[in-house]
Amino acid sequence: MELLPVHTPDGSDPLELLPSLAAALAGEGPAVAPHVLPDQEFRGTLPNDEIAAVISTSGSTGTPKQTMLSVDALAASAMGTAFALKAEGQWLLTLPVHYVAGFQVLVRSLFAGTQPWVMDTSAGFTPAAFTAGAAELTDKVRFTSLVPTQLHRLLTDPSPETLRVLRRFDRILLGGAPAGSALRSLARSHDLRIVETYGMSETCGGCVYDGVPLDGVDLRSVDGRLRIGGTVLAEGYLGAPELTEERFVFNAGQRWFATDDAGDVALDGSVTVHGRLDDVIITGALKVSAARVTDVIEALPGVEQAMVLGLRSEEWGTAVAAAIVGDVDADVIRQAVHVELGAHAVPKAIVTLDAFPLLPGGKPDRRTIHTLLERA
Repeated sequence: MELLPVHTPDGSDPLELLPSLAAALAGEGPAVAPHVLPDQEFRGTLPNDEIAAVISTSGSTGTPKQTMLSVDALAASAMGTAFALKAEGQWLLTLPVHYVAGFQVLVRSLFAGTQPWVMDTSAGFTPAAFTAGAAELTDKVRFTSLVPTQLHRLLTDPSPETLRVLRRFDRILLGGAPAGSALRSLARSHDLRIVETYGMSETCGGCVYDGVPLDGVDLRSVDGRLRIGGTVLAEGYLGAPELTEERFVFNAGQRWFATDDAGDVALDGSVTVHGRLDDVIITGALKVSAARVTDVIEALPGVEQAMVLGLRSEEWGTAVAAAIVGDVDADVIRQAVHVELGAHAVPKAIVTLDAFPLLPGGKPDRRTIHTLLERA
């Protein structure tokens, strides 16, 4: 099957992808592969004619993989989202379409028969550009999809007009990274209708909304590691059959994707995601939850964002380290973590940044932040 690379570099119109995507979803055209770099090559053979798109993973912790998404999986994801949100409507696109969260805005719009509006990101993501884009929406029912960093920027000293357009959205999907308790509380204080999503490129994006799997999605915890099954699963990775076999496994007659996340699944099917498996830092033979340390730090006055990672250490094996955005004394951070979680959880290294470095999709660049902490 032919693979049509659709170049959507920064500054171009993502809506130019819609005709090719519509044809691919209807089975009347080749699969699309939106990406940023014009010289990026896609190597491998598509396994069947049902593949509608090839989407890169974010690459936040490693080399991006090219994920093959079928027509049926994308349709199941769009339908599941509509059922979960109890409506279809007009979407504001704020994320790059070469990553699954932005791409899905186009997919949902096509299935709903609505016209998305593209936020002007030529100067990056700014509250002014978001506000202007949101003001252009005309449908009664309105949605958008954001990553936590974007929402944080919107709620940092927001203008009345920015708050007005944010409250106008029927739902704001928030995913790509943990939101953090401080951001969740801030959003609630402004009466925003936030839906926290969990998913990845391999599941056509978000497949769990506020802890509840979409229709047709199954989750189980195997030795504390989440596996996802159901209608939204990708067909695998383009040109990487061994990796596909490793990550997409069969069990009890069902196909599952083995995630890198720790979590629990309750008897009623609801899901609690504890974070990445490597977010459990073993320091001095004691376990530290990076997510819990992050929550403690983000609850401190003056802290806007925090990220907690593990660094190699001859003394501790792995040392706890924290990067923050905000204005707070390092000793205050250490004292708070010591009181709440114990001495073993106290960060050995702390760096303060003006803003987290970001990947093109809006996620914090963990590898760059890790390097900055190593140099601290």
